[in-house]
Amino acid sequence: MEKITDWSQLWEELVEIRAAGRASGAAEASARDPWNDRARQFKQGVRRRWERPDSSRDFILSQLDAGSTVLDIGAGTGSWAALLARRAHHVTAVEPSEAMIAVMRESLEEENIRNVSIVEGSWPDVYVEPHDFSLCSHAMYGYPDLEAFVLRMIACTRRTCFLLLRAPSLDGIRAEAARHIWGQPLDSPNFTIAYNILIEMGVYANVLMENTGLWKPRVSASIEEAHGDLKRFLGLTDNPEHDGYLLTLLRRRLHWRCGRYLWPPEVRSALVYWNVRGR
Repeated sequence: MEKITDWSQLWEELVEIRAAGRASGAAEASARDPWNDRARQFKQGVRRRWERPDSSRDFILSQLDAGSTVLDIGAGTGSWAALLARRAHHVTAVEPSEAMIAVMRESLEEENIRNVSIVEGSWPDVYVEPHDFSLCSHAMYGYPDLEAFVLRMIACTRRTCFLLLRAPSLDGIRAEAARHIWGQPLDSPNFTIAYNILIEMGVYANVLMENTGLWKPRVSASIEEAHGDLKRFLGLTDNPEHDGYLLTLLRRRLHWRCGRYLWPPEVRSALVYWNVRGR
C-alpha cells in the first residue's frame, strides 16, 4: 500500500522551492520591496487578463449584496477590491507591498471609489474585524502554512470564504519536469494540494472550475531563455544536474511560431468556496 501524501508538507516544500527560485539573481530581494519595479506592470497584466469573461468573477459578485462587507487578502494593485466595492457596502484590502498599495491608492482615486480601506501587512499576521465574505485570489502561494492561513480567514469571515487557485494540467511541461525530478507532477503550490489540505481540516468546499479554458500560453524568445525560466521555477538555478533533461524536454515540447517559442497551455483557475456557518 502506498504512503498517503502529506499535503501540508508538500505545500510547504513547494513554497520554499518557489521562494528560492524567485530569490535567485535578486541579491536585494530581502532589502527592498520586490514589487518596486513591477507593480504597474502587474496591474496592466491583470487588466489584460480581465478583458475576457471570467466565471469566477461573475459567481463571486452574484453572492454579494449592497450591505455586505468583503475582506480582500493579498489585494495587490486593487483590481478585485475595486470590482467588489461596486457591489458591496465596504471592502478591506490587505496587502504587504508598499509599491502595490501605492498603485492601488491611485487606481481607487482614479475610479472615485471611497468604500475601500487598505491595511498594510501580511496575512495572517494582521488584525482585521470579521467580514461577511473573505477572498484570496492567487496570493497564498508564498505562505508555507496554508492551514494557518485558512483558519485565520475562517475566523474573520461570517458567511463565505473564497480561494482562487492555479489548477495546472498534469501533462504540462512543468508537470512533466516535476515528475522526472521529484517523482510527482505537482509543480507548485496549487489547487490540488490546497483542496486536500482543506479536506484534512474538515472543510468540504465547493469548486467552480474556470469555464473559459486554459490561460494563454507563455512565450520565450529562445530555448535558453525558456530553460532559465524553468530552472528558476523549479528552484534549480544553481543546480546543473538536470540541465540535459530539461533542455531535451523543452526542445521536444515547445513550438516555434511567429519568431518565438510557444509553451503549451497548462493552467486554468479554480474557485474554491465554502460557507463558514455550514461547514
